Amino acid sequence: MSVTGSFQLMKSLNRSLILNTIRLNGPISRAEIAKRTKLTPPTVTNLVAELLESKLVRESEIGVSKGGRKPILLTINWKSSYVIGLDVGGHRATAVLTDLNAEIEIQKMKSLPTKLTVDSLLQFLITMIDTLIEESGIPKKKVLGIGIGMHGIVNHSEGVGVFAPNFNLTNIPIKDVLQTQFSIPTFVENDARALTLGESWFGNGVGFENIICVNLGVGIGAGVILQNELFHGRNGIAGEIGHMIVDLHGSKCSCGSYGCLQTVAGGEVLKERVGKELTTGRRSIIQDKANMNGGTITGELIHQCAIEGDSLAIEVLAETGRLLGVGLTNMINFMNPDRIIVGGGMAKAKEFILNPLKDVVRSRALTSEARETDIVLSKLGDQGTVIGAVTLVLKSLYTHSY
Repeated sequence: MSVTGSFQLMKSLNRSLILNTIRLNGPISRAEIAKRTKLTPPTVTNLVAELLESKLVRESEIGVSKGGRKPILLTINWKSSYVIGLDVGGHRATAVLTDLNAEIEIQKMKSLPTKLTVDSLLQFLITMIDTLIEESGIPKKKVLGIGIGMHGIVNHSEGVGVFAPNFNLTNIPIKDVLQTQFSIPTFVENDARALTLGESWFGNGVGFENIICVNLGVGIGAGVILQNELFHGRNGIAGEIGHMIVDLHGSKCSCGSYGCLQTVAGGEVLKERVGKELTTGRRSIIQDKANMNGGTITGELIHQCAIEGDSLAIEVLAETGRLLGVGLTNMINFMNPDRIIVGGGMAKAKEFILNPLKDVVRSRALTSEARETDIVLSKLGDQGTVIGAVTLVLKSLYTHSY
């Protein structure tokens, strides 16, 4: 790197450091920024001037004097720019436009077409983003970045969907296509890792250095944060606990292997387990409610029946929770995290899954301390992955990394 390039990089890093210091501690004075960042006062003054000119930062109230002139305090100008986030799940996509504090301005949800090609999926995403920008009324030049939380295996550095099992698609060039289409920096991450990042910045992971966040849906994924940074592993598959093998002679998984955790505890298996019980003649209000719904058994319907006291619904949710508990006990014994966060569609069943899951951890984890590992539900809920997608952009803005 040239001397000029090195200088520009250092300047950019310092700008992000100042911006993040204001985000975390504002309203804050220039002198306090210099003290916290250990940058020289002239450096802080010059870079704050640039941030004020860009309107990312604004001067707010007057601070308390410690002798001499009262300092002018700085805060982030949250509405100066915006971020787009997309959650591309197994069956539908959610898109949001937020301010610089991940506050949602507008949200759109749309079911994905049943038969997708790489080109039709990318066109679908382009159309969603176009619609979002148009309906928000916010000029495109005010959009700082686009973040994508994509199901399946993702190469985050290249921005490529390596394998999307629900679509049976490989090598989807998401970043290149969207950046070319919109001329806006684009970041792509696996949906479970996006959820994890969102929870660590805005949810139940705030204040914890080492967490595991599990995304329970059609499949089972997880994100791992070690010392406040997402851990990807050498080939980007860290956290794929749904493909932890729990039965060498088990059913075939969408990944091509056999006996993966998600073949016994994924969302689809939950419905299959209910269907199998009903074919044996077992009575359940699930059947009655499904008949009123065109014969379709869904996870939401099973959960509703559990709330109404249906024994079959309660049993299958508890069995799913216990099997998930086996997977998480293995993760606790391996990583020993500060906290585990459980999110995704199946997490809506709350205590029906979480209590049996915790029972397994309390009886099977290695030490008495490990058995008491803090396990909580996602704070961000349905919006966890899409807020995580937004956080991919915010992380780049505030920490100059990603």
